[in-house]
This record gives sequence, C-alpha cells and structure tokens, in this order.
Amino acid sequence: MTRLTGSALRLTVLIGENDTWHHKPLYAEIVHRAHAAGLAGASVFKGVEGFGASSLVHTSRLLSLSEDLPVAVIVVDTEERVRAFLPQLDELVTEGLVVLDPCEVIRYAGRGGAFGEAPGTTGGGPSEEGGDPR
Repeated sequence: MTRLTGSALRLTVLIGENDTWHHKPLYAEIVHRAHAAGLAGASVFKGVEGFGASSLVHTSRLLSLSEDLPVAVIVVDTEERVRAFLPQLDELVTEGLVVLDPCEVIRYAGRGGAFGEAPGTTGGGPSEEGGDPR
C-alpha cells in the first residue's frame, strides 16, 4: 500500500556546530547513521543565534563571529523507526537537546518509494503509471 500521508515522528537534535565525534562534525555522524539505519531522510540546519545549558549566547551578529553556532539535525519517519534510532543518539550526543514531536506527513516521495515503505520498494504512484500528472 502506498502511504503518501500519515502520522510520523519528528526528531530534532540541537547541538553546536563545533561538536565532534571522532574528529568529524557530530551533525555529519548523525546524518550518516540515520542514513545507514534506513530512515526516510535527515537535514542539517545552521542557526544564526542561540544558547543552551551553558547560557552563553552564540551569534553570527558579532564582529568576532561565533565559531560554535547552533545546529539542528531533523529527521522525520515513522514513530517506530525514529524510536529505534534513539539508542544511537544516546551514544553520540553528550551535550545538546533531543526533541521528539508528533507530526503529520502530507507527502513524501523519494527514490526509495513513499513514506512508510521499505527502502527499495516502489509505490506505484501516478508518475510510474503514466508520467508526470502536471
């Protein structure tokens, strides 16, 4: 069954740009592991200003630009798949914030098929049956 809409879970990991894992950016390791786990997708967004538990404000507005701006890694997939990924974050994130939000996916269609399908399966949607409907 093709599932282009439905309930999902959004995972947001808020960390610093300079946070590392084995000399690599932590955000890159999180994206790599999310991909390896077969999650639907992950995106990294760089913030322009923020503060965390340290209460130190990091901003790009100062003349001496902050070198540790906030970074958000966002993953959206089924609740089951996102929760199965959480133990990897326990290993990776020592300082930061991990937030889970229920959300609704309006449409997801990628190379691996529709949202909720296993990678490598196809959804049999309009683009496969008769070309682009536009």
